[in-house]
Amino acid sequence: MTTRPIEFPARARGELGPPAEYAHLRQTPGLVRSALPGGTDVWLVARYEDVRTVLTDPRISSNPMHPGFPQIGTNGTVPLRDSVPGWFVGYDPPEHSRFRKALIPEFTVRRIAELRKAIRRVVNGRIETLLAGPPRADLVPTFALPVPSLVICELLGVPYTDHDLFESRTQVLVRYSATDAEREEAAGELLEYMTKLISSKRRFPGRDLLSRLVAKDVLSGPELSGVALLLLIAGHETTANSIGLGVVVQLTNPEWIGAPGVVEEVLRYLSVADRVALRVAVEDVEIGGQLIRAGEGIVPLGASANHDETTFERAGQFDPSRSARHHVAFGYGVHQCLGQHLVRAELDIAFGALFSRLPNLRLDVAPEDLAIKYDGVLFGLHELPVRWD
Repeated sequence: MTTRPIEFPARARGELGPPAEYAHLRQTPGLVRSALPGGTDVWLVARYEDVRTVLTDPRISSNPMHPGFPQIGTNGTVPLRDSVPGWFVGYDPPEHSRFRKALIPEFTVRRIAELRKAIRRVVNGRIETLLAGPPRADLVPTFALPVPSLVICELLGVPYTDHDLFESRTQVLVRYSATDAEREEAAGELLEYMTKLISSKRRFPGRDLLSRLVAKDVLSGPELSGVALLLLIAGHETTANSIGLGVVVQLTNPEWIGAPGVVEEVLRYLSVADRVALRVAVEDVEIGGQLIRAGEGIVPLGASANHDETTFERAGQFDPSRSARHHVAFGYGVHQCLGQHLVRAELDIAFGALFSRLPNLRLDVAPEDLAIKYDGVLFGLHELPVRWD
């Protein structure tokens, strides 16, 4: 065991897989102490079973109000409830359960199945736009980002004409290097926007999710604004990154295009939300043979868990023929992503339509030269140049 903090592992330039150091962390007895970028020291949890234990142990909290909660930089990455009420991923049961109970009916398998027609319409609309122009494009702003943005806007009842506002402000919130002032301004603008939108829903309800939540009247106004903000951000940013990177990993492994299991393997292999599940021990707890004291921060590494060879044979290979449904790309336990069925549907439809309608699709830049996001809470691409002539 070691308690000497190591530098926080970073993905290698040009590589889509997780940091190489994760393999070493999984082989190290106990846990490893690390210094977050510009922030606090934490325990890194790298093994699959240990990650699942952290995400389910009631002695470990996701509430940033607890002393010792991990901070990345001076601004942190989880909003406090006094700044964004309703950001329920930062709440513990039973308070967290109240929000989840209100939202679960909106994200069931049946409800998402009913949305597939609308998702297909959005995807095909974006492909028609691509086909109407030159046979080359940056797939991030023309497809990967607008598809989930359009879908989540339709689901929530947010006018897509306002997408520039929420997309640009979201980029500030998920960027590690953003200053306190920048993040506060971005969050404030988004909350103000959501508050006005919800007020409009109260007067003129529609058939959208936000209107249904207003009608249920189980959340306060500020809570509803925070929930709407969380759903809007989570509903487009993570999926956009998965679409873009998923296209790349399939283009560089073309034998798997169209294969069953592609969506689950993309989610496992890429694990774009690797570091979002920040935690803190609220009681002394032992994880992987390491005693973690109350008040010590913990970072369960989702990408490391999803590349654990003891759980996924040949984990470093992209292989959709494997059974990967038990990955932790959506987290695990009570905080497991509510929108996972929506994400799966969007990826399935997006990949299927894109590769069938653009059979000559290929990268317009060497894979190692892709503009990958390294300064962010989520892993993704800034740009994705492709062509199909």
